[in-house]
Amino acid sequence: MDFGKVPEQELDHIDFTLPKEPTWNKSILKGKPQQHKAYLGCAKWGRKEWVGKIYPKGTKDAQFLDHYVHHYNSIELNATHYKIYDEAAISKWSDKAKGMDFKFCPKVPQVISHYSGFKNADNTTTSFLEGILAFKDHLGPVFLQVSDKYSPKQKENLFNYMASLPKDLQFFFEARHPSWFSDANEMNELLHVLKENNIGFVITDTAGRRDCAHMHLTIPKTFIRYVGNSLHKTDYERMNYWVDRIDYWLKNGLEELYFFMHMHDEATSPELTIDLVDKLNAKTDLKLKKPQFVQPSLF
Repeated sequence: MDFGKVPEQELDHIDFTLPKEPTWNKSILKGKPQQHKAYLGCAKWGRKEWVGKIYPKGTKDAQFLDHYVHHYNSIELNATHYKIYDEAAISKWSDKAKGMDFKFCPKVPQVISHYSGFKNADNTTTSFLEGILAFKDHLGPVFLQVSDKYSPKQKENLFNYMASLPKDLQFFFEARHPSWFSDANEMNELLHVLKENNIGFVITDTAGRRDCAHMHLTIPKTFIRYVGNSLHKTDYERMNYWVDRIDYWLKNGLEELYFFMHMHDEATSPELTIDLVDKLNAKTDLKLKKPQFVQPSLF
């Protein structure tokens, strides 16, 4: 993910502390611990750089998902952003996680989110949803991302589209245009629309767009897209802020956590997920699965 990428020399000068807890969140969280689940994953499973790291040497592309599901319990499925898959294709992926508590979190196709203007998108949306329903118990939240050019000036069609989405599926929404965050009135309206439609608000933590790390919850669940910088020292410092915030949310009623690791160079995503798991498991009761690196041969 290149969104929010800055030159490496600027990283030491960015304030990566997370915003204070919004007063708004008191209307979402119950103020005491609830039964909760946590899901951790990466943006994709098809990384050749992970062969010999978390995938055994000699692993073929077609086998990547077979191994991925043993290291993580979720995946942010960007593949669906570029193509609408039918039930047969989705079922093949779902079968890889059979018997596991594993969630696929498909991204709404760009033909809807970026190119339709949310006009006459019903048939395309139906085709997309019919396909992903084949995930069955492995279907996690569906996330709808609009481009960084999509401003609140176009909100009417977006809000109508949100209201039309099926209520028996969980959706999350990601905004990127700065006006969603800089205009208090627009942010307030968006929060209310999301809450009314039981849609979560994606939190994106990336170096060059600190406004997208907004900390607002619209349902007692969160979907975090964390963008690291190839194991720069600030990546590890930022993890400490997240562990503290997640711990606070869990103690105050967060029910589901989805945390997805991104990198501008995805080769080093596994290393940073291990750091996150170690820190979360030490501070909370989540007991997250930790990726296991391939042990080098002694011969």
